[in-house]
Amino acid sequence: MKNSVIILCLFILSITLSCAQSAKNQATKANTEPFSKVLLFDEMQVPWGFTFLPDGAILATEKSGKFYVLKNGSKTLISNAPKVYNRGQGGLLDVVLHPNYKDNGWIYFSYTSPEGKSKGGHTALMRAQLKDNSLVNKELLYKASPNTTKGQHFGSRIAFDNDGYLFLAIGERGARDDNPQDIKRDGGKIYRFNDDGSIPTDNPFYNKENAKKAIYSYGHRNPQGLILHPKTGEIWDHEHGPRGGDEINIIKAGANYGWPVITYGINYSGTSITDKTEQEGMEQPIHYWVPSIAPSGMAFITTDNYGTDWNGSLLVGSLAFQYLERLEMNGTKVVKREKLMENLGRVRDVREGPDGLIYVAIEGKGIYKLEPKK
Repeated sequence: MKNSVIILCLFILSITLSCAQSAKNQATKANTEPFSKVLLFDEMQVPWGFTFLPDGAILATEKSGKFYVLKNGSKTLISNAPKVYNRGQGGLLDVVLHPNYKDNGWIYFSYTSPEGKSKGGHTALMRAQLKDNSLVNKELLYKASPNTTKGQHFGSRIAFDNDGYLFLAIGERGARDDNPQDIKRDGGKIYRFNDDGSIPTDNPFYNKENAKKAIYSYGHRNPQGLILHPKTGEIWDHEHGPRGGDEINIIKAGANYGWPVITYGINYSGTSITDKTEQEGMEQPIHYWVPSIAPSGMAFITTDNYGTDWNGSLLVGSLAFQYLERLEMNGTKVVKREKLMENLGRVRDVREGPDGLIYVAIEGKGIYKLEPKK
């Protein structure tokens, strides 16, 4: 009886805290949306990531393990994709092109791979080329280990910087007490590679005994946003917190981003993870969300197509509240937040296309193009 009362009290406290959080720190509904939503490609259950081919087509991944080329309103299935561990949050994930794609044809993608001795899966990075609607010359560049049967926190996003280095974000696989703070283990990390998958010798832990040499930063929870800042050349990420404490960070070599030693979130049950939100030697986020929006996908607006006041804004998808959030930036400070595209579904990815327009992937719908209003 006593235990039942304690559980009931914790449940009531959790609901109370959730309601209190939801009543504040929310993005405001945009007065107007300076675009029309055009659904380009429909009937996609979980369009996880996408990128733009030089001929105007879109190369898109579905979490289930399918690659598509999307062009002129039709979807073409790409063959010879790798086998994925499609469980929970795992599956076929992000996709980007090499900066010199027109010359070398390399496509990079992350996925949860079942390869390995142990059951389950873990995040992997592969590159391949596209020929006759098939992936050819596949090269496995990195495979995190060990596999586990847990279905959460695989990450994962990919980004190139201006020097041609390739960054890969991996979640801590739900093993918060073991992985994110241990540089000898995969998970809860952002890695840096050369474009062929080799590891740069100036990576911060390259000469550290038993460390994972590919690690660039650590102490991450579950990053599902990773992009190059168009002006500063910095790599920015965002990552899921627990209940509260989603973060935006600027990624620095060798830096520790604190999870789970410091966080602005709490356990899903309402109990405390830690009483610390900061600690010496650990980075502070430039922005955090309370309550969590469950961020996925990330893009900077670099044009005036939607008005001069939108140029420089950061766009982030919300899985939890099912909207696209616009964060107006003053340098690294968020000065305004707006909700866009509400109630269409879970926003999984957002990209600015070569045409300077915004494209948005929504689960259960497909990929939208945001046409500026005249």
